[in-house]
Amino acid sequence: MKRISPAMIAFLLLFLVGSNLIFLRSSQAQTDSFYKGKTIRIIAGAAPGGGIDFLARLMARYMGKYIQGNPDFIVQNMTGGGTMVAANYIYGLAAPDGLAFGLINPGLYFDQLFGTKEVRFDWTKFTWIGSPETSDEMIYIRSSAPYKDIEDLRKAATPPKCGAVGTGAPDYYFARLLQETFGARIQMVVGYTGTGDINLAIERGEVQCRAGTLSTLYGRDPMKTWVKTGFIRVLVQGGAKRDPRLPDVPTIHELMDKYKLPDRARRVVKVTLSAGEIGRPVVGPPAIPADRARVLREAFDKSMSDRALLADATKAGWELKPVAGERLQAIANEVIAQPPEVIEDLKKVLGR
Repeated sequence: MKRISPAMIAFLLLFLVGSNLIFLRSSQAQTDSFYKGKTIRIIAGAAPGGGIDFLARLMARYMGKYIQGNPDFIVQNMTGGGTMVAANYIYGLAAPDGLAFGLINPGLYFDQLFGTKEVRFDWTKFTWIGSPETSDEMIYIRSSAPYKDIEDLRKAATPPKCGAVGTGAPDYYFARLLQETFGARIQMVVGYTGTGDINLAIERGEVQCRAGTLSTLYGRDPMKTWVKTGFIRVLVQGGAKRDPRLPDVPTIHELMDKYKLPDRARRVVKVTLSAGEIGRPVVGPPAIPADRARVLREAFDKSMSDRALLADATKAGWELKPVAGERLQAIANEVIAQPPEVIEDLKKVLGR
């Protein structure tokens, strides 16, 4: 058998490396040129005036500068079902070409776990681009209402009404968690199109309370003004530790210890509050080409460190805590992989 000389081996290696480099450069060039002259749509799954809308418009102003070809961005509000309509659209109707993605509520995985008929997506198969924040949940109530803490809610003769947009949003699942886990007496009023509508209802006295996230509470008016003026009070917060701005408000973890919740109930709480770690998920359709998904993820990550974007967020009172798309994918896989007994407990907690 004729041996191949060392010189020939070296030549073949150089040839293969060079061929791969040419292929990678060609692939990168195609991706770079693809976005030139294009317009990317960001689907905001809630009405104008809330956190999802604000963050969508913030991203639209800055992501383009980090994509070769500098595509234009537009925001399209698509309301309904607590962002269920937007999630179904992104998953099944938006073309998987990297020209459309959107922001949806983090708790829509509950609907998939429960087999809700409106679900037209597989939570694990979205293209996970990132999240501008993680945020702990909380629940606030008008200060004029006669409820000072969770114990008052447990003993309420007339349950206060809490507004919510849909079952996948923090304003629903956090309030329900307090109901079913700690016996808080709350009457849920579901179906608002966005945070703005709920706030108007609170001002008019149609509802007295709302659950949500701390980032929205301190980042958007009228809530941050309500906090300053004492129009509302926070009753419970969802973080592992008390937020420095709420040193006198107990966490749900403290309440679990106080009321001696068993391990199974604590697991349900963990799955439920995973939505807070997901934050404000930015997702695209399944099967976006890998190179374009990478471009979108990198543009998202870089924009979240953009000084001008951060200044705009700070000016609006918004504290960003971005999460990478890869981390969101791991959380998505974890929350969907639940045993039947946990799903049954979740159904009870969330009233399904």
